[in-house]
Amino acid sequence: MSVRELSIPGLHLVERATQRDERGFFREVVRWNELTEAIGFEFQPVQWNHSSSAPGVLRALHAEAWNKLVYPITGSMFAAVADIRPELPTFGQVETITFSAEEPMALFIPSGLANSICVVGDEPVHYLYLVDSYYDGSDTRAVAWDDPDLAIDWPLTAPVLSDRDRSNPSLRELFPERFGD
Repeated sequence: MSVRELSIPGLHLVERATQRDERGFFREVVRWNELTEAIGFEFQPVQWNHSSSAPGVLRALHAEAWNKLVYPITGSMFAAVADIRPELPTFGQVETITFSAEEPMALFIPSGLANSICVVGDEPVHYLYLVDSYYDGSDTRAVAWDDPDLAIDWPLTAPVLSDRDRSNPSLRELFPERFGD
């Protein structure tokens, strides 16, 4: 179907057709050649992760130094992605996408963007993601989920957060030079 760039440079949504019948469905999640053409380089994953989040959970605005391909497989989730690349004119811009198990899509998130997921509804969300660097715990840059400069319109008001996500710094704290502070 398509790989299209969203409003933030490098952020791509991958949409593929689903074939359904009485047995279930089949979908090609992504074709590497189409992704490579769209993003302009060859994404070479080295680690495949599976995450599950309960209803009400918000995993907030993490920005590890890797490129990531996210594919939700159950439930419904709201994703918010913020550009925290201070050298770009899109710094501070946010893109939001809602995913559901009925018509899943994949999202390619380049390094330099902070991404999050928020479970929508009463069903847990499982999602898979491929990354092109190994996680070692040393790269933990993140932004506050409720940062007023990002002004994300989350679909819930009292999310379940990790201790880390409750104490993430604001964009102004991370990049005071961009705000004249």
